[in-house]
Amino acid sequence: MKRVYFLLAFSALGLNAYGQKTIDQKVAELLSKMTLEEKVGQMVQYSGFEYATGPQQSNSAAVLEEIRKGKVGSMLNVAGSEETRAFQKLAMQSRLKIPLLFGQDVIHGYRTTFPVNLGQAASWDLAMIEKSERIAATEAAAYGIHWTFAPMVDIARDPRWGRVMEGSGEDTYLGTKIGLARIKGFQGRGLGSLDAVMACAKHFAAYGAAVGGRDYNSVDMSLRQLNETYLPPFKAAAEAGVATFMNSFNDINGIPATANQYIQRNLLKGKWNYKGFVVSDWGSIGEMVPHGYAKDGAEAAERAIQGGSDMDMESRVYMAELPKLVKEGKIDAKLVDDAAGRILTKKFEMGLFDDPYRFSNEKRQKEQTDNQENRKFGREFGSKSIVLLKNQGNILPLSKSTKTVALIGPFGKETVANHGFWSVAFKDDNKRIVSQFDGIKNQLDKNATLLYAKGCNVDDQDKSQFAEAVETAKKADVVIMTLGEGHAMSGEAKSRSNIGFTGVQEDLLKEIAKTGKPIILMINAGRPLIFNWASDNIPAIMYTWWLGTEAGNSIADVLFGTVNPGGKLPMTFPRTEGQIPVYYNHYNTGRPAKNNTDRNYVSAYIDLDNDPKYPFGYGLSYTDFKYSDMVLNSTNLTGNQTLNISVTVSNTGKYDGEEVVQLYIRDLFGKVVRPVKELKGFQKVFIKKGESKKIDFKLTPEDLKFYDDNLNFDWEGGEFDIMVGTDSQHVQTKRITWTK
Repeated sequence: MKRVYFLLAFSALGLNAYGQKTIDQKVAELLSKMTLEEKVGQMVQYSGFEYATGPQQSNSAAVLEEIRKGKVGSMLNVAGSEETRAFQKLAMQSRLKIPLLFGQDVIHGYRTTFPVNLGQAASWDLAMIEKSERIAATEAAAYGIHWTFAPMVDIARDPRWGRVMEGSGEDTYLGTKIGLARIKGFQGRGLGSLDAVMACAKHFAAYGAAVGGRDYNSVDMSLRQLNETYLPPFKAAAEAGVATFMNSFNDINGIPATANQYIQRNLLKGKWNYKGFVVSDWGSIGEMVPHGYAKDGAEAAERAIQGGSDMDMESRVYMAELPKLVKEGKIDAKLVDDAAGRILTKKFEMGLFDDPYRFSNEKRQKEQTDNQENRKFGREFGSKSIVLLKNQGNILPLSKSTKTVALIGPFGKETVANHGFWSVAFKDDNKRIVSQFDGIKNQLDKNATLLYAKGCNVDDQDKSQFAEAVETAKKADVVIMTLGEGHAMSGEAKSRSNIGFTGVQEDLLKEIAKTGKPIILMINAGRPLIFNWASDNIPAIMYTWWLGTEAGNSIADVLFGTVNPGGKLPMTFPRTEGQIPVYYNHYNTGRPAKNNTDRNYVSAYIDLDNDPKYPFGYGLSYTDFKYSDMVLNSTNLTGNQTLNISVTVSNTGKYDGEEVVQLYIRDLFGKVVRPVKELKGFQKVFIKKGESKKIDFKLTPEDLKFYDDNLNFDWEGGEFDIMVGTDSQHVQTKRITWTK
């Protein structure tokens, strides 16, 4: 037994019992053998020949020659055992035979796609989110991929920003918890495992606060706001051992993130002592020239390396400029050594120096090409991500024996669209992705009839299909409308100034409503949309996001009640674009509105109600939950005591169901103003009909800490409101005093 402990102790130090070198020693030895150009080469990343994620430069034979010469450290958009092996063979022709890293945007699944990330966040199910990334990592690694550019942990309060679909919404606490679950899922048992990939926390930092919700735009905020709202998910990711960081396109207070020494050198690599490496976003180093921060490629390279960017993704300025800058004395060679060393460390950790081809395995790839267990999980995850917004008259769940059902709308028979944006395309997608029509048809009784009419296109003014849709609706007992935004209308470079239904979709909905038939509306989207007419006039509304490979089956499971929806909104849904940004954890101001319609010399719009259309944390169920008996162990606490909070949640309805019980606090008075609510805990619980459960939470002074105007992170004594409820607006409240 002592020998086992002895070996484990050595393993923890990166050694084994026979005195093999640590990874740090191996990296130092390798760096000593490398030329300056070879070191810089490790800091270069090129894209493969297809599926580029940005404005791609021409890849040619010159790139292949650079790989042979050891002047490329990583490739992205290269996947599959055959292709990765071919590129790795080129790298093995280099002088020092340093293997390549293969990166890919594995954002919400790989071969099996899951709901878009914002939809996953609506599940509030950390275990399922982690498992989805475990599956994604296993599938991606089987296709030769070492590294994913995920998770995106940007906090986003503006739904006009297309990349909200890629994150976890507006809340720092929820976003941090989900980010950690994703990292754990991707990296599994540790780097080097054949079912794990390197994760990447992005976009560092504050990309979600781009002005006007416009992609690539500037960010201007106080350092206090930056540290309190936007940086915590990244700090937690660094502490959790995320393999890499990616910086962001935006400037922060006038300094592009790509060259921002405050966030990359002072915080990330300094105060946080982060040992991984930082990759630029696509071309962002070179883009500092149009930013107006660097006069040319040479100055861009100089500022980027000084700022802390270790790897140049497709700017092509590091190889062109860094060797010369070092030789001219403008750049300290130690910065290059540090960056190259960080990258080489990850290659050693991945086991690529032992076997460069260990992830390029045809057998594993075949096993993961059509994994039915993964699809089964995807179906369940999709159903758990759906949010029920309205169910007037309990029209849902729908009976499988409904005689005639009409499915109307542009998304009814879509297949590839169900992937959502940021998915990896495969040639057989049309065959293997389950459409909404097929999912519903497969669950209806054999004597039931499912009718279909497209009705309109997603984004034009053509109403020629209206008449057919209306006639189809008239034949049905119930109509299911499937509307929303096209799958490529949210994502990178997909900012929208108007986030309502596009084209004539709302006009179609109004025409179908005139038939008097009961309507169930499904909204397909990657972001919060504005749909006030539908919300006020349609009896049943399900927010179905884009759910992935098993979308049709997931939707049908909820429509027919096989699954009772339990999703909750991870972002506030506004009434109009003019209300943006609108988020639950805002400050009170000196003139807060007294109620929803108070507009008289208070902080309000004179032409709009004050509350959002749907609040953060909102979501209905087919059953009813009642909250009672909120109990605190004390209302007067001192110092490092723990506050115990309990509440009883009873299922008083007709169905078993899941409820997300949410805990919020409010610090009533502080040295800086504090939000009206802050999420500090949540539990997703399954409660059978007729049963009750006591839900317990704990708070300590650590949960009360905040940044003051001098960036001190601490708490102060005073009065606090403790709130527990079903969403951010519907809570029970008790006040306490906590003395420091």
